[in-house]
Amino acid sequence: MAAFNCNRCGKCCASYGEFIRIERQLTSRDYYCRYGIKNELFLAHIEGDFADSYPPDSNEGKPKKGCPFVQKNPAGEGFACAIYATRPRICREFRCYRMLVYHRDGHECGRILGQADLKTTDVTLERIWREEISPLRSHDDARWEKSVIAALAAHGYRGEPAG
Repeated sequence: MAAFNCNRCGKCCASYGEFIRIERQLTSRDYYCRYGIKNELFLAHIEGDFADSYPPDSNEGKPKKGCPFVQKNPAGEGFACAIYATRPRICREFRCYRMLVYHRDGHECGRILGQADLKTTDVTLERIWREEISPLRSHDDARWEKSVIAALAAHGYRGEPAG
C-alpha cells in the first residue's frame, strides 16, 4: 500500500471544511465544533504554532470558503491545519487520491481519484484508463481495486492503493 502524502493544496479544507462550524469557544485555544454532514461534535484545540495567530486578523492567504481552522502554512507553501492533532474524523480519513500508478521504470505516472477520474500525462495510461478501466464500475471497492491493479499490471504498470 502506498503511503498517502498530502501536498497541502487546501482543496479538501475548502470543500469538506465548509461543513465545519464552530459552535462554542471554550478558551482562547479550545472550541466545540460540529461537522455538519455527519452531525458529529468534536473538540478542536489550536496548536502552539497557531496560538498567537488564531483567529486570523484577515482572510489573506486563506481559501475563500472552507474550514475556519485552515491557515496559510507558516513553514512554507500551501496551507496548514491549526487543529491538526484534534481535527475531525472526516479530515483524518480523507484521501484526495485512492491509488498511485507507477510506470514500469518505477516513476509515479498517475493518480486515481475515484472510480471515474485519473490524473496523468502518460498517453498510454490515459488510453488504458479510457478503454479498460473506466468501464469498470463496482459498489465493492476492494473488487474494483483488484480489477484495476490487474488491468494496469497487464500493461506493465503498477497500481498501489493509498493508505
